[in-house]
Amino acid sequence: MWDQRYTSDDYVYGTEPNEFLAEAIRGLNGGGRALCLGEGEGRNAVFLAGRGYEVHAVDASAVGLAKAERLARERGVHIVTEVANLEGYRIDPGAWDLIVSIFCHLPAPVRWALHREVVAGLRPGGHIILEAYTPAQLALGTGGPPDAALMMTLTELREELDGLHFELAREVEREVHEGRLHTGRGAVVQVVARRL
Repeated sequence: MWDQRYTSDDYVYGTEPNEFLAEAIRGLNGGGRALCLGEGEGRNAVFLAGRGYEVHAVDASAVGLAKAERLARERGVHIVTEVANLEGYRIDPGAWDLIVSIFCHLPAPVRWALHREVVAGLRPGGHIILEAYTPAQLALGTGGPPDAALMMTLTELREELDGLHFELAREVEREVHEGRLHTGRGAVVQVVARRL
């Protein structure tokens, strides 16, 4: 499904970074190793590479990651891409300064297991930056999966990311204008959390 979605010449979620990521990154020291989960066409990975991060981008779609590599070349930065299914994905313990999950919607059991990997995969002082749609998004219909079971709540994320210190944690509505598939008012959960 994702290969098919990404086959068009345009970048379906745009080429600029997620707005929340761009804001949240300003509060971090910057640099180091960054892992981008469900990275798709590369807009966030390329943004981070442009800010000095050594970026590893993971997605199930080879088509999306080929476009990510093209975008990186066009912007004059380097990223490493990995085609992988996030179900059962293993993250090296203590390996990452930053892990990014932007609109990475997975079935709850898969997400739970992945988020436990995230907690273990962060270095002390490392952060996760996450934004996702909440079930309230279904009533807005401006993007995201059509199934509430694939969306996230802050209560769930506090459990799944247990062991991290939440520096920012909120459910809000905001204007999301990121490509042609995320356009309009969105109900999102936003998290910045740090491993102590």
